[in-house]
Amino acid sequence: MAVVTVKPTRIDTAIANEIADLTNTELEQAAETLTWGADEHVLLAMAAAGWLYIRLCRPEDRPVANHVLTVSLATAVLPHVLKSVFDQIRPDRLTVRGHRRGVPFSGRSHDAFPSGHAVHMGALASAAGLLPARPRRLVRAVAVALSLTRVALLAHWASDVVVGFERLLRPRTLTKLRRRRVTSRTRP
Repeated sequence: MAVVTVKPTRIDTAIANEIADLTNTELEQAAETLTWGADEHVLLAMAAAGWLYIRLCRPEDRPVANHVLTVSLATAVLPHVLKSVFDQIRPDRLTVRGHRRGVPFSGRSHDAFPSGHAVHMGALASAAGLLPARPRRLVRAVAVALSLTRVALLAHWASDVVVGFERLLRPRTLTKLRRRRVTSRTRP
């Protein structure tokens, strides 16, 4: 039983209503497919596979692999803990016209806050700070796009995604890892 009830803002409601009015089955199916890229199960599997690959083939990158796996595990747990404290109805439960236009039902009806997918993507975007500029920008752009699929599906209010995407899991070790990688690249 949740302790705090979170209400959508007027902007949240306006965005959700606009999506419900303008969406169609094809857009919703595309968003539903893309949103799997931010699913905790997919991300945990990828993080574990990447961690194992790095451990076996690129030992110099172990600290980064450890960081990504740790962040992935933490972001798999954190949204569930937060959703047990916060109660917010999903926007897809409040629209009839959206369902007629292809909006599917998402998850538990009162688990809108925060967006778990956005928490995962925010942590990934934060961890991308360890990458060089071009791949870092690409990872961050993909993370934002995948997070926005949750708004397009009316699974979350826009504010749920913004809050979820905040860089909640930026440990102090991230700065140390970044310095270590820059120092190792500049050594002759």
